[in-house]
Amino acid sequence: MTIPEILETLDYGVAPETSKPALDWIAAHDGKFQLFINNEWRDPSSKEWFDSINPATAKKLGDIAQASDADVQDAVKAARKAFRSWCQLSGHARARYLYAIARQLQKHSRLFAVLETLDNGKPIRETRDIDIPLVARHFYHHAGWAQIMSTELRGYEPLGVVGQIIPWNFPLLMLAWKIAPALAMGNTVVLKPAEFTSLTALLFAEICEKILPPGVVNIITGDGRTGAALVNADVDKIAFTGSTDVGRIIRKATAGTAKKLSLELGGKSPFIVFDDADLDSAVEGVVDAIWFNQGQVCCAGSRLLVQEGVAEKMYRKLKARMEKLRVGDPLDKSVDIGAIVAPVQLQRIESLVQQGIAEGAHMWQPSWSCPMEGYYYPPTLFTNVAPASTIAQVEIFGPVLAAMTFRTPEEAVKLANNIRFGLAASIWSEDINLALDIATQVKAGTIWINSTNLFDAASGFGGYRESGFGREGGKEGLFEYVKKSNVESQKSEVSKVKKTKAKLKDTRPLTFDLRPAIDRTAKLFINGKQARPDSGYSIEVKDANGTVIGEVGQGSRKDIRNAVEAARGAVDKWSKSTGHGKAQILYYLGENLAARADEFAKRISQQTGADAESAMGEVEASIESLFTAAAWADKYDGAVHNTPIRNVTLAVPEAIGVMGILLPDDHSLLALCRLAASALAMGNALVIVPSPIAPLTATDFYQVLETSDVPAGTFNIVTGDRDELAKTLAEHDDVDVVWYAGSADGQKSVQTASANNMKQTWVMPVSGDLPEMDEILRHATQVKNIWVPYGG
Repeated sequence: MTIPEILETLDYGVAPETSKPALDWIAAHDGKFQLFINNEWRDPSSKEWFDSINPATAKKLGDIAQASDADVQDAVKAARKAFRSWCQLSGHARARYLYAIARQLQKHSRLFAVLETLDNGKPIRETRDIDIPLVARHFYHHAGWAQIMSTELRGYEPLGVVGQIIPWNFPLLMLAWKIAPALAMGNTVVLKPAEFTSLTALLFAEICEKILPPGVVNIITGDGRTGAALVNADVDKIAFTGSTDVGRIIRKATAGTAKKLSLELGGKSPFIVFDDADLDSAVEGVVDAIWFNQGQVCCAGSRLLVQEGVAEKMYRKLKARMEKLRVGDPLDKSVDIGAIVAPVQLQRIESLVQQGIAEGAHMWQPSWSCPMEGYYYPPTLFTNVAPASTIAQVEIFGPVLAAMTFRTPEEAVKLANNIRFGLAASIWSEDINLALDIATQVKAGTIWINSTNLFDAASGFGGYRESGFGREGGKEGLFEYVKKSNVESQKSEVSKVKKTKAKLKDTRPLTFDLRPAIDRTAKLFINGKQARPDSGYSIEVKDANGTVIGEVGQGSRKDIRNAVEAARGAVDKWSKSTGHGKAQILYYLGENLAARADEFAKRISQQTGADAESAMGEVEASIESLFTAAAWADKYDGAVHNTPIRNVTLAVPEAIGVMGILLPDDHSLLALCRLAASALAMGNALVIVPSPIAPLTATDFYQVLETSDVPAGTFNIVTGDRDELAKTLAEHDDVDVVWYAGSADGQKSVQTASANNMKQTWVMPVSGDLPEMDEILRHATQVKNIWVPYGG
C-alpha cells in the first residue's frame, strides 16, 4: 500500500480525555453547589435547586442553587461594602490581584477545560486550546490596564457595583470578558452565570475565595428570575451577553435609571467569498465560522455568501469537508463537533431547519449519523436560500449554514447588510484592495479578512444595530466600567508605594547585617551568562561612608562588543515575539524580584545609606515599574491616520533595535527597572551600564534575570566607567540608540559620537526624577507608516 493510499484510508483514533479530576471535584462538593456571596458559601434562601446536565450524555452532574431576590440583594450589599475599600487600592495593587487570578487559572487549566466540556458539551480541544488560555489572557491583559489606569484613564473613576449576566456558549470566557475589566477599573461584581452552565463559574469562585477580599466578586446562580432580580437591584451597571430579545427587556427595565448598560446580543454574520479567494482556505474558514462550538456562537458565520462563478465548486469542497467532520463525545480529542447545550436548544435548531425546508431551501447533511445518547445535531448546509427567508434572517445558534450567491461586490454588500444584526463578518479574497473596500461598507463591529472567529483581550468586540452596543476587550472596553471623575488630579503610582504596601500588608522585617562570610564576585552579564571582564580588572564599590563593600568588573571595549553582538543576535526574535509573551516575562521578573525584596532593600541601603523604609519603598516601586512595563507590552498601539485619499495609513510603533542604556546615579534599582524594562517591553535588546555609584544592585539583578526566562542576549549588563563605555556604545555602528544619564560633557560626547551611524540618542540628568512612562515608551520605539490603498 502506498503512502497516499494509507493517508486516504486511515481514520482518526479515539483520544479520550479523562473526566475523573472534574468528577472528583463535583463529588467533593457532594454534587451540590451553593451561592458565593461575600467570600462565603451559602444555601439559597429559596431552598430551591436545579439540575446541571452533561449534554453529551444527558446525565446529571450536580444540583445548582436557585438564588432568590433576597440572595441577590445580599450579594449586591456585599459588593457595595467591598467597593469602598477596593476602589481605594492603587492600580498596582489591583494588578497584583488580577495577576494572581491569572496564575491560578493557568495552574488549574486542565480542570477548568474538562469541567467546561462536561457542563457545556463543546469539544475538549476548544476548551483546552482556545477558551481557557483566552481566559487567563484576559486577566493578564487587564492586570496591565489596572496598573496604568491612573495615567491612561486620567480623570475617570470606577462606577461602583456591576451586575453581570453571561450566556452558556462560552461560560468561563464570558466571565473573564466581564469580570477582568470590571475589577481592573476598581469596580466590584455580582455575576450570574447561565442556568445551563454554572460549574466553571463556581470553580472560579473558589479561586476568588482564596485571593480576593470578601465581596469583591460574588457569584449567584439561577434562572431568568435571578437575572431579572439583578437587573432591578441597586447596581450601577448591567453588562449582559445573550439574546436580542432579552436585551430588549433589560433596556426597557433600565430606561430612565442611572444604570450604565452594555449589551452584546445576537448575530447572523455574513461569510463572504469572492471568486478570487483561496477556496480550500475558505472552506476551513467556514468550518471555524459555523461548526466551532456547534455553531453556538453569537458571531458565527451562519450566512455563506459566495460569488456566483465559484459557488458550485465551493459547495462541492464544503460537502466533502463536512463528510469528514466528526461528531461525538466532546472529551474525545479527535472530535470536531460536540453536543448541543440542552434539549430546548436542540428543539429550536430542529424547528428552524424544518422551516427552512418548508420555505424551499435545499438541505444537505453528511451521510453519517450522530450519537444517539445526548443532544447532538449534524453539520447542515442549506443552498438555494432566499435572502428574506427565516433561516437567512433568524439566529439559529446551531451548526446550520445558509448559503446564497451574489454577482458583484455591490450585491455582496447589500446581502451582507440585509439583516437586523451587525456583530461580525468575514471577507475572503486575494485582492486586499477589494477586501478592505468591502470591510468599510459592511455594517458590523468586527471584520475578519481571510480569517474568522479571532478574539483577543486587546481587541474590542461588540456590535451594531440589534447586536447591541458597548464593547468588551481593548481600551474601548474599559470605558464601559468607568465614569468621569470629580477629582481633578490623581497621584502617580510611585507616590502610592507606601499606601500600596500597607494595603498588601507587607510586614517583611529588614535587617542590615551585610557581612557575607564568603566574598561573592560580581561579574558582567552577557548573552544570558555571567562573564568575567575581559580587562581582568575590578573596581571597588564603597558605601555612603566610604567603606569598601564589594567590587565589580571593569568592562572594556571588547566586553561592549560581546554584549552588542549578543543583543544583535537576540533582537530580531525578541522584537517579533508577541506583546503578551513579553509581558509574561516582565511579570515573572516582578514576581522574582518580589521574592528577594529584602535582599535588594538591604543592598540599596548599604550602597546609598537610605533608611529601611525608603529602601523597601524603592523595591516596591521597582516591582511596580516591572508590572507597568508588562502592562504596556501589549498596549502601546499605533493609529490609523486620516490621510486624504482612499487608503488606510497604519502608524505602527516598532522596536528600534539594539539599545545602550547608561543609568543615572539616583534610584539604582528603580532606574534599572523603569528604563530597561520599558525598553525591553517594546521589543528592544539592551546593553545596560549601571551607575558607578551603586552598581551592585545591577549585578544582583542579573540573578533575577537568570530565573525569569529572559531570552539570552536581550538583557546584557556591563559594569565600568560610565563615560568610557558610553563613548564606545555611541561609536559602535551596530548600536541603534543610546540613552545616556550623566554629565553635560558626557551628553555632548555621546551625541557627537552617535553621528557615525546617525543613531538616536536620548540624554538625561545624572540625578533627580526619572522620566515619565509616556516619554520612555516614545523614545523606545519608532513609527513605521504603512499605506494600504483600497477601492473596488
